[in-house]
Formats: sequence, C-alpha cells, structure tokens
Amino acid sequence: MRFVIVGAGRVGLRTARVLQESGHEVVVVESDPTSVDRARKEGFDVIEGDGSTEEVLAKADLATADALGALSGDLNDNFIACMIAKHHGCRTVLRIDEDYREDIYRKYASEVDEVIYPERLGAIAAKNALMGGSIRAVADIARNLQMVELTVTADSPMQGYTLSELELPAKSRVLAFGKQDAAYGLPDADASLEAGDRLVVLADFGVLDDVRRIVVGDSQGRAAAAGGV
Repeated sequence: MRFVIVGAGRVGLRTARVLQESGHEVVVVESDPTSVDRARKEGFDVIEGDGSTEEVLAKADLATADALGALSGDLNDNFIACMIAKHHGCRTVLRIDEDYREDIYRKYASEVDEVIYPERLGAIAAKNALMGGSIRAVADIARNLQMVELTVTADSPMQGYTLSELELPAKSRVLAFGKQDAAYGLPDADASLEAGDRLVVLADFGVLDDVRRIVVGDSQGRAAAAGGV
C-alpha cells in the first residue's frame, strides 16, 4: 500500500518507520528543514513544504495513495490536509491532542475516517506493561471507547461457562474469541471459557474495570490496590 504522512515529528516519523518496515511505500510531507533532513537521512521520500496546501500535497500524488495520515502537531493544518486528501479519495487519519474540548473533537471527527490521540497510544503501551499479560489495550476507537484483549485466568468467575452465559455491562461487547494458542474467530455462543482463552472486547472507558473483573478475575485489581497503583 502507499501512504502519505504529513508531519515528520516524533509521531509522524515513527509511524512512517512502522509502515516502511512492513513493506509499504511511504511519502513524508514536512516543512521544517531539520525534520526534513532527519527523514531523508532515514531513507524516506520527502516532499518539503506546507502539508496543508493543495500545491504541496499535489506533489505527493494523492490519486495513487491509499491513505493520508495528518500527524503534525498543528490540528488546523492536519484537518486541512485531511480535507484535501478526502477530495482525492484517500482514507484520512487525523491526529488530535487530548486537551481539545469535546465539541471541537466532534467537529473534526465527523469529517475524517479516524482520529488518533498520540498521548493515549503512548499511555496504552505503558498500561500494558504495568498490568501484565491478562489485559492488553489494543486501540482507542473514540474518546470514550477502547478495544481491549482479555485473557481468562484461573480467577475468572466465568471460567467453565459458555460465551452465551457471559453477561457484560451495557456499553461493552465481545468482538472476537480465541481458544488458547488458537487464532481468533467470531464469537461462538457455545464456546466454553477456560484459562488461557482470549476475548477482544469493545467497551466504554467507564465499564472497563467491570469487564476486567468479569472476564479476568479480581486478583489483579486486589494486587494493584495493595501496591497503591
């Protein structure tokens, strides 16, 4: 696939590296000379200029791009870049900082394919390291929704029950299920929940702790409380 990344700062360059290492074609758009030099030294095809202008983005040949990631630190520039890319039929991903008000978030989010919060994504990695292997945050879907992978433990109150008997809180649902060491598949109502089985759940932030207690068990929560986390 071919991707255009607007912004060669920390977030943009890391994203470009991951895409390139996966075998995809990446074009970086950046106006800061220092950032341009850094990206070129890493071997990226760089277009120097303001990524929020049609003239500069035209050099990236958006007609052949699968998606544009507007990942600079300037929300307005990111949004304009996404609107230009959308006009050319590209999938659009907008970086937004977490401190923006809800009404501003809604205004921008409704116009692009996906919004990402770099601060939250970094927090996800830290949370995964801190919480261990029984719950793993996968992605933030929106301001109030998170996708998590949960592993059934010996402490799970649902061990031995079937998926049809699993009652999760409102604003949460199972997206996929995998037996231990097996690939994920669609949830099977008759599948039994045993230690080591994994579920991917989409849940509102407000009910994540309840979901964890139901699927994983409460031993992690008690340990965290004892440790003052």
